[in-house]
Amino acid sequence: MSKRVGLPVTLKMRHDAHYVESLTSYSGAAVGRMIPIEQIRPNPEQPRKALGDLRELTESVREKGVLEPILVRFMPREDCYFIISGERRYHAARAAGLKEVPCIEKTADEAETLEIALVENLQRKDLTAFEEADGLFRLASQFEYSHDDVAKKIGKSRSSVTETLTLRNIPESIRKRCVTHGITSRSLLLQISRQPTEKKMAEMLEKILRGGMNRDEAREERREEAQAAARPRPFIFHYEPADEAFRFRLQFKKSHVSRDELIHTLRDILSQLEGASEADSTAA
Repeated sequence: MSKRVGLPVTLKMRHDAHYVESLTSYSGAAVGRMIPIEQIRPNPEQPRKALGDLRELTESVREKGVLEPILVRFMPREDCYFIISGERRYHAARAAGLKEVPCIEKTADEAETLEIALVENLQRKDLTAFEEADGLFRLASQFEYSHDDVAKKIGKSRSSVTETLTLRNIPESIRKRCVTHGITSRSLLLQISRQPTEKKMAEMLEKILRGGMNRDEAREERREEAQAAARPRPFIFHYEPADEAFRFRLQFKKSHVSRDELIHTLRDILSQLEGASEADSTAA
């Protein structure tokens, strides 16, 4: 006779209509069960609009079924279940002709539903760099999360989150060109996003497209430009009389010179010229 497996030894059966909820209160979810697929609806606030190619997933579902339950929440007003996470599995199940799918029901409000959907999408491996940047931005702005908060939510480092968010600095026109020309490398896109102006971003993209500039070359060029920009420009004083008889140019090593300092310098020059003139006269 086979041994029956019952409740854990720490729990006793009770005739309580809400006992199932108490068993699963640790996770905040109800017991998983099969739900007719016609009672399930995609989440209208689903942050990821493009589901990608579902053919392989559909074949897998047709052969083996849905192996990971879909997370749903019940909507009393619509008398149906909205998907919190697992929309690709849902569409694959419909395409495979399934009549019902395994689900876990969770009690969640609109904000929590969106947060779970965002976090799940951000943990996917097939997101493009721009999709990830947009998802991180929405998660941070929607819930007023710091970069540290976002990093903990998705299981990545804070520096990685901060770097990826800089991709949103790239204007839409340049972003479209990157996508069109297949510039998908996160490291190259970061070099573009770190340029100080839209014009510089466009120039960096052109260099990458023309010469196949790699990440290290792009980084080195940006470093050289930053160093050149950091060097102070010398202060230059120009003077030309109305009759254009001569032009006078005085260049200082530092970038800022006050009016009083300029006058003092000009007097020093004049004094030196006068002293040299007197010396020449004496020698003669």
